[in-house]
Amino acid sequence: MSQQRSIWSRLYNGETSIRFVSRMKLWFLLSLAVIAIGMVSLFTRGLNFGIDFEGGTAWEVRAPGVSVSEARDALRPVGMGDAKIQIIGDDLIRVQESASDPAKSAQVTQALADLAKVPTNQVNLNEVGPSWGEEITNKARQALIVFLIAITIYISLRFEWKMAVATLVALVHDILVTVGAYSLSGFEVTPATVIAGLTILGYSIYDGIVVFDKVDENTRGLAASGRMTYGDMVNLSLNQVLMRSLNTSITALLPILSLLVVGGFVLGATTLQDFALALLIGLTASAYSSIFIASPLLALLKEREPRYASIKERVLARGGTGAPLTPAAAAAALGGDGGDTPLRPTTAAPRTPPRPRKKGKRR
Repeated sequence: MSQQRSIWSRLYNGETSIRFVSRMKLWFLLSLAVIAIGMVSLFTRGLNFGIDFEGGTAWEVRAPGVSVSEARDALRPVGMGDAKIQIIGDDLIRVQESASDPAKSAQVTQALADLAKVPTNQVNLNEVGPSWGEEITNKARQALIVFLIAITIYISLRFEWKMAVATLVALVHDILVTVGAYSLSGFEVTPATVIAGLTILGYSIYDGIVVFDKVDENTRGLAASGRMTYGDMVNLSLNQVLMRSLNTSITALLPILSLLVVGGFVLGATTLQDFALALLIGLTASAYSSIFIASPLLALLKEREPRYASIKERVLARGGTGAPLTPAAAAAALGGDGGDTPLRPTTAAPRTPPRPRKKGKRR
């Protein structure tokens, strides 16, 4: 218990020394495994597109106390026993069918009215064509292309193109994880899901920029001194902003959980549920990718440059790199010896206890 408090205390004070960069193969393999499982599901099962994308007819009626199986039994005589039936909130029954002629539509309306014991005019009927969802998808695709071009130019000008590459890889990672999660779970893809996907991209960029801004700041100081490899400097930067990244992610996820649980499951607002579910999956993936994918990938790309490859060789020749530095240890080491020795963790240095003085003698 005391060890857990110590870990939380170091995390709160920004004094962690977690090996993010040196374990990049583990993070990459973990992400590849998750994405591969999702892609296999995507190509074998596909996505569960909603009525806005497939087109069809939806009926909604309030029927307190009626279960899905009872609704299915009531619809089976009119040939709708296999229709998609949902209970939204406590008493709203929603039935969806991909195609329905007017005569069959009237039969379904009458069957639902009999089941709910209400007049037929209290059964809401909505017919949706597939063109609406297709139009939203096309506009979302155009917005995504413009967004990717703009963010690539901005990061390349503000930082450098290798940071833009790492950011785009993290974005693709977040999109593939979210799509795979929807395919595996069978969650319905609605226009709200597409809008949430665009929101995820913005958050993913923001989280990565926070880390890269710290990396850029440290590059001018720590990495330029030639006493620390670029990978160690990225690892140090990640530990410096780790608490901030966690705070940002938790602060963003809490209202989304509220939308999902209270708005979606308790109050039965399906649009809120679709929107919040996609945000929850995407934001969790983006919080992970900014730390475990984008930053280690940046270190991998930068250490291929002759300058940082040479620094790494010199540091290794002098006996580095050892355990990762905490932010306090890095600051203390940089200010202590004038830059002739590689940085080492101050906490790992053995301490010799002072010799006891003899009694009765004074100097």
